[in-house]
Amino acid sequence: MALLLGMAQTLWAEPIEKRWVIPVQVPYEAPPKGQDLSAESVPQNTKPLSDEEVQRAEALLPLLEGAQEFWAMGEFVHLGEPSVPVLAKGLTMPGPRIRYNVIEIISMLKAASAVPALVAAAKEPNEIPRVREHALRVAVRLDAAKAVDAIEVMAKDQNSSIRKAAAFEARYVREKAVIPVLIGMIPDEERFVALSAVQSLWILTRHESEFHDWETSTKQDRQDWTTEWLEWWNGEKDSFEIPDPKRPARSR
Repeated sequence: MALLLGMAQTLWAEPIEKRWVIPVQVPYEAPPKGQDLSAESVPQNTKPLSDEEVQRAEALLPLLEGAQEFWAMGEFVHLGEPSVPVLAKGLTMPGPRIRYNVIEIISMLKAASAVPALVAAAKEPNEIPRVREHALRVAVRLDAAKAVDAIEVMAKDQNSSIRKAAAFEARYVREKAVIPVLIGMIPDEERFVALSAVQSLWILTRHESEFHDWETSTKQDRQDWTTEWLEWWNGEKDSFEIPDPKRPARSR
């Protein structure tokens, strides 16, 4: 103890710029064990919104862009799927940030009832690519069968990134209607679009076509390969059934 007092007196006798700190061991306290917070969280509303709640939800829409956007998104999550009609209005509001966040909310709500509005947003030619692609992605995950129409439209878009999104997301749509759409995308001018299309075809059909060098292919090459796929599809489409998705191998 005398030693520590002597060190303390020496420390404070020094000018402030020369003082040094004596390390002190603090008793260790283990962090609290993980707790289940689900009971403490506010459950999603499942009842139809009252007129007052509808007005409140509509007032939240402009707040989906700016400093309060995360708070506003949380409020919509608490309002639940009954807020979808209001969210659908948000998909047509000015401000791409608002529209993108509306799609995020629909995804968090897992609101399948919003898929028609998402499909309309994905098909909208005047919408920015980022919003259209996100709308398609969420629509496919909520109700893939209803997204076929959007894929058909986006597959013919002038923007190559939109076409690629359609080609990529089609692999999660287990509907025969997307097969001819994907085949039609094989001769695309952009190789990365064609490659996404053929990869989706392989995933959906498991058809073992002849080996082709897709990475270095020309548009004419891809046109020739389209003919091969069309011949196969015309002979199989009446009896074809999309096979069950492959399950990942279990690690030992």
